[in-house]
Order: sequence, then structure tokens, then C-alpha cells
Amino acid sequence: MEVLAILWTHVIPFILVLTVLVFVHELGHYLAARRCGVRVEVFSIGFGPEIYGFTGKTGTHWKLSAIPFGGYVRMFGESPPIEEGNAELPSDKEDEVSFYRKSLGQRSWIVFAGPLANFLFAIILLAFLFAIVGEPYTPANIGKVRANSAAEIAGLKQGDTFLKIGSTNIKSFEQVRRIVQLSPGKKLKILVKRDSREIFLVAVPKPLEVTSYGSKTTIGLLGVTRSGGDMKFVRLNPIMAVWEAISRTADLTGNILDAIGQIISGERNAKELGGPLRIAQISGDMAQAGIISLVQFAAILSINLGLINLFPIPLLDGGHLVFYGIEALRGRPVGQRVMTNSLNIGLVFILFLTIFVTWNDLVQLRFVEYVVGLVN
Repeated sequence: MEVLAILWTHVIPFILVLTVLVFVHELGHYLAARRCGVRVEVFSIGFGPEIYGFTGKTGTHWKLSAIPFGGYVRMFGESPPIEEGNAELPSDKEDEVSFYRKSLGQRSWIVFAGPLANFLFAIILLAFLFAIVGEPYTPANIGKVRANSAAEIAGLKQGDTFLKIGSTNIKSFEQVRRIVQLSPGKKLKILVKRDSREIFLVAVPKPLEVTSYGSKTTIGLLGVTRSGGDMKFVRLNPIMAVWEAISRTADLTGNILDAIGQIISGERNAKELGGPLRIAQISGDMAQAGIISLVQFAAILSINLGLINLFPIPLLDGGHLVFYGIEALRGRPVGQRVMTNSLNIGLVFILFLTIFVTWNDLVQLRFVEYVVGLVN
């Protein structure tokens, strides 16, 4: 019964969310390819054996596969013609629908369209929430400053209103919290309104180690609480909802890049990186918290998926875009041998990264301790 409960509350929401996001990503590639006149042979959600599939009027075989961790769109003529005589493109008619024969700009657009679809999907989800449910909002007013806190040292006082942190204009207390948590030990230039004056201050959030979903994370702590009053949801008109969704997506993208940069520079621990198990756990928790929380999490996950695919790693979309950039500079495509070797290196890197984050999940979720306990 416990296994069934975990499947229902965590595994199924995770698979559903991931399936939707993968479909959106691959749909971006598919629509761009069709727009450019490329024949799409296979549109697969998942890898491995086919569970269900059908062939559409355009000749594309749409299928759902057994391993639900990803997907792919296979286009005709993705590789250059085979040099050993067994030509891949035997006719002019097939030449017209080949991916390889399209212009550099068209190929780049087809590759970029997948990550772009994920960003657009996140904007649509957030805009829908802001227009139907409302945008979470609490005024950026300071209700209390804790003694000996970073805020007190910086000179912040009760009644101050945050106007700007760094280059970010502040409209709500939630923005302050997000920026501060991602900036432990960093100097933050803060503009506040005090009475009728605007004052510049510099604060350094104190590092605080917290545990979230089994993972220890260091966040920044300023030491202020918001003024009284519950969080409100302000419904926005469609135009403002879209604008705020774009702004929020840009902020989240910047936050993700900042966190990754901190991990690369050593400011944050690489053990904070989570894999499929931790994502499944968070998906289940968000589903139990309600549809609003689940939709917000899906938007964040969609941004992550789009951003990760743009990383300049061979095998990912960003890696292909790097190759196209080199092609644009040198006037001819990268050699097939170099391309193949790079893709193999990218595959090995992604496999090692997958193993690493999965091991992180097992350790942080105490699965390893559980197994050791069973053995002993």
C-alpha cells in the first residue's frame, strides 16, 4: 500500500509534468522543422520500446515510448550524405525536405525552437495564473529588523520600503526574499524609501545552512520581516499578466544561472544539484499542495529544461548551436569525425552528470542509509 501511495502522490505527478514539458520542447523542434520544409520522420515522447504510436498524414510517426525521461524528434537527413557511396539523399525531391540541406539560419532556428518553446510555455503558465488566480503580492515594507542581523548592521529600519536591490526594481517582499536567499555573503546595494527620502545602503546577507528535500543548501539571511498583513493575490489584465510572466521568467532564468555560477565557482556545494528522484519528490509535494503550486513548479521546471538544453554541451541543443556558430565563422560545416567525437564526449559527460545527480538524490533522501540498515 505504501508503494502504491508513493506512485500515486509522487511518481505519477512527476511523469505527467515531465511528459508535458518534453512534449512542448519537442513540439518546438517539430513546428520549426515543418515550417522550414523539413520532413519529420519520428516524434517520440520517451525512449526505448514503443508503447503506442501512429503515423500521421504528413508521414510523421508519433509515439509514446517506455522510458519517460526525455524524447526526440528525428528529421530526415539530419546527418550529411554518407561518403562511401551509399548516398543518403538519392533524389532532388528528398533533397528539398532534408534537414542537412537547409540553410544555416534555418537549421539554427529548428534547434533553438525547442528551448524557446519551454520558455514560452513557462510564460503562458505564469500569465494564466496571474490573470485567473492572481500574482502573489505583499508590499516590500519592513515590519521588523532583528537585532545583530545583516539588516541592522546595514542600517535598515522598521518602516523602510525596498525600492531597488542591485539593478532590480522591487515591487513585492517576495522579490526581496528571492534575491537575498541567492546572495549569501555578497554585498547588495539597496535603495529604500524612508519617510519621504530615498536612501542607499549596502547589506551583506549572512549565510545560513538549511535543509530542503534532503539537501543542505546555504542561503542568505537579511534579518527583516515584512509588515503586517497576509499575502494577497492581485489579478492582472491579460496584457499585464503576460508582461509580468515575461519579467518573472527572466528573473527566474537569472536566478538559475546565478546559482549554477555559484556551484561552478565553488561558492555553493555541487551536492545541491538534484536529479530525477528529487524532482519527483518535489513534483509530488507540489501536487499535494494544490494545482496552483504544481503549475508554478511546472513553469520553473520548464525554464530549467529550456536553459539546460542551451548549455554549450555536445549532444544538447546548445552544443549544436556552437557547431553552427563555428560553421558561420569558417564558412563550412565542422568535419564529421570532429562532430562524432564531440557528440560521444557530450554523451559521456551527460551520463556521468546523470549518475552524479542521481547519487546525490539517493544520499540526500537517505536511501543509501536505508539499504545499509537493511544489510546490517
